Amino acid sequence: MVMSPVLGMEARDVSIPVPALATEPRLAQRLREHLEEEQLLDGRYRLQEVPGGRVALPVLEEKLDQLQLPQEMPCELVRIQDPVPSRAARRQTPAQKLRDELRWLLGESWSEELERDVPHAWQRHGDLVLLSEDSFRAAPWQKLGPVLWETVASALGARRLARRGRVLPDGMRSPSVTLLLGQDGWVEHVDNGIRYTFDVTKCMFSPGNITEKLRVASLPCSGEVLVDLYAGIGYFTLPYLIHAAAAFVHACEWNGHAVEALQRNLALNGVQDRCRVHHGDSRQLELRDVADRVNLGLIPSSEEGWPVACRVLKKGTGGVLHIHHNVETPPAPAPTQTLVLWAETGSPEGAGSDGEMQRPTEDGGKETLGARIRPEWQRWAEATASRIRGLLAELHGQPWRTSILHIEAVKSYAPHVHHLVLDLECRPTFPA
Repeated sequence: MVMSPVLGMEARDVSIPVPALATEPRLAQRLREHLEEEQLLDGRYRLQEVPGGRVALPVLEEKLDQLQLPQEMPCELVRIQDPVPSRAARRQTPAQKLRDELRWLLGESWSEELERDVPHAWQRHGDLVLLSEDSFRAAPWQKLGPVLWETVASALGARRLARRGRVLPDGMRSPSVTLLLGQDGWVEHVDNGIRYTFDVTKCMFSPGNITEKLRVASLPCSGEVLVDLYAGIGYFTLPYLIHAAAAFVHACEWNGHAVEALQRNLALNGVQDRCRVHHGDSRQLELRDVADRVNLGLIPSSEEGWPVACRVLKKGTGGVLHIHHNVETPPAPAPTQTLVLWAETGSPEGAGSDGEMQRPTEDGGKETLGARIRPEWQRWAEATASRIRGLLAELHGQPWRTSILHIEAVKSYAPHVHHLVLDLECRPTFPA
């Protein structure tokens, strides 16, 4: 075999050339069968015509030293600058494409350890891909330098890359995210018709809360004033304003990076005139007697915000609290006990004709959302209602009543731990 200059350089001088064996058309099928038998054929690319009326068969770079071709198959090693993906390659999942590109990059250095280190899932925000914390941690990756991240970005169709770390223990749930490729971490995400922009290296965005954001968007809030005690970048503030038609929102947030994103998002969605941002510790909030509804979207517990929520509720008419909490749920035997709850307006969406709530349960040992309320959740809801009732009575010197409207299971947060939201109606029993 002889080595030929790179083909097609004039068309695309920035791509990585693919090695191929060029032979006469009459010998192409025999050569293909031989390469397939020896596992040398690079199935990611199609056979291509090259100058001289020959056919080029792509071969694996890392196996070039294993080529031993019979004399009756004269061929020449060339490099194709613009290889055409095969049909199989076009059907590849992004994860398969990423693995194959990295395997090609590493060549003989590829190993089972590296293959286990390649991620199978990631978050995508526009042209930025956010990798999981445990991806690309093996030592050989570090030797590749920037070419590793350029290869990953190319395989995933991204321009920027970042990798998650552990949430920082700073009380603000700040992410520990490293930007691997690109100049900044600002991205835009569209969720239920709402535009969110934020810096992934400074702020968190939880796709697992989408069901709760959709539910919030459907609540009847027309004409209401809402206080969002843990607003973040506007996860719930914006659905309340845009879809639930709240008249005004007081959004509280103490993380300066989140406040910047929240203010941008309010303007981006044209609702900045219906929201006041309170930057600081919500426990020090000076508002009183203003809210028809309070959102307490903090986990694992929003309990420190309960006294504030009671203070901001309108003392003459009360309102509704949406209380987030992580509740431990031991494995439950089937069938799970059925519990009937209050409904805010007739039978809630997804309920049976008798008003029975359909919420999470365990089926065959697997936790699934969409089944019935569990006893542990009901006990937590009743204890919370009692505590809130006591806080309101102490605050106003008069009795209040609390009613459980709904228990929503947002997601499984950890084994046998569920992120729940309690909709709690709080009304004074004395004349306004």
